[in-house]
Amino acid sequence: MTTDLSKDPQDTPQEPEDTPQAAAAAVTAVDPRLLVRQEGFAGYWSEFRRKLRSGELGSLPVVVGLIIIGLVFQLRDSAFLGAENLSNLFVTAAGTGLIAVGIVFVLILGEIDLSVGSVSGLAAATFAVLNVNHGMPEWLALVVAILSGTVVGALHGFFFARIGVPAFVVTLAGLLGWNGLMLQVLGSNGTINLDDSGLVAGLTNHYFSDVAAAYGLATLSVVAFLLVSLRDAKRREAAGVPSRPVSEIVLRTAALAVPAYVVAWLFNEYKGLPMAVVIFLGVVVALDFVLRRTSYGRKVFALGGSVEAASRAGINVAAVRISVFALSGTMAALGGMFLASQINAANQSSGAGSLLMNAIAAAVIGGTSLFGGRGKTWSALLGVLVIQSIASGMALLGIASAVQYMITGAVLLAAVVIDSVSRRTQKTAGRA
Repeated sequence: MTTDLSKDPQDTPQEPEDTPQAAAAAVTAVDPRLLVRQEGFAGYWSEFRRKLRSGELGSLPVVVGLIIIGLVFQLRDSAFLGAENLSNLFVTAAGTGLIAVGIVFVLILGEIDLSVGSVSGLAAATFAVLNVNHGMPEWLALVVAILSGTVVGALHGFFFARIGVPAFVVTLAGLLGWNGLMLQVLGSNGTINLDDSGLVAGLTNHYFSDVAAAYGLATLSVVAFLLVSLRDAKRREAAGVPSRPVSEIVLRTAALAVPAYVVAWLFNEYKGLPMAVVIFLGVVVALDFVLRRTSYGRKVFALGGSVEAASRAGINVAAVRISVFALSGTMAALGGMFLASQINAANQSSGAGSLLMNAIAAAVIGGTSLFGGRGKTWSALLGVLVIQSIASGMALLGIASAVQYMITGAVLLAAVVIDSVSRRTQKTAGRA
């Protein structure tokens, strides 16, 4: 019997040894997200600190900003948090907010749409001419006006996605061109007054005076949040992934219920629930579902993260891009109808002034990243509330609009700086 000395003893298969240390480590390897909930308040505090260190700020900066703005203006003028002012604030914010919702989708792609102000003015002018000058029924003229925004947005998307013209250039041309078309449509008079009791006038002037309307909407929102949260937790638990315990879901629901019922009470203290708020919130919720719960929304985020990776994954890049710009045009047209409702007219200043900058600023201030791949439709709501709160507070205090522009600009810069620092921190922490 001979022994092969050429073989290295290390090449001989070895029976695995039982190492108590390795076994113990394997047993204690638990998902850190589970540990957070097992440790109670201390775990959540540790998780909160970890998110701050890694730049995962979420909506925290804008919520804190809203609280500070409210406190500062309330201390200067007690009418700021009054029922009338807050109701008017929400109604006034609806038009710009709807436009900002469309901007959110474009920004998630990592692009920009500079035409939304002109498109909103063109939609208002189209409606006014069709309804007032040509006698078309209001509902039909409204549909045509909104669809005109869809067509314009799709045209922008076509030049960007199919021809390869940068979105900045395409929409800048649209800003100029559609503004000129609006002036042409309005004619030499330049102003067309709308029916005071018409459908469009009611968008911002109609209130549900029954107290049950505001409280009913608050209750519906709270119950829907609770049921959706419980459903998500059940699905995650069935899939074997970390889920929120019922106690946390109940706590979050209570945290939502408090401001919801307070706002409902304030609405009822003035004229009741504004229809503008109902439509605005409905659009935000519906498009939030599209963005976060559908394959289309995932495709939008995928393009914002990496166009090349999305293309390799089989996503029709051109179709998604065109659809996003079409959506942006649609929301601009819808927002334009709300803005026309506020003044009950379409004129040469429709869609002009600071509307474009406010819509973009609202999306960015609310937490949508200018670098693409991150954002929510709720960003538009939070951001436009910040901008409108500043404007409302300044008006109450009689401060010049020049100061308002400077403060809004500073807030926008702060939001972009926070976003940039957050992304850099996440890259350092390996989470970007």
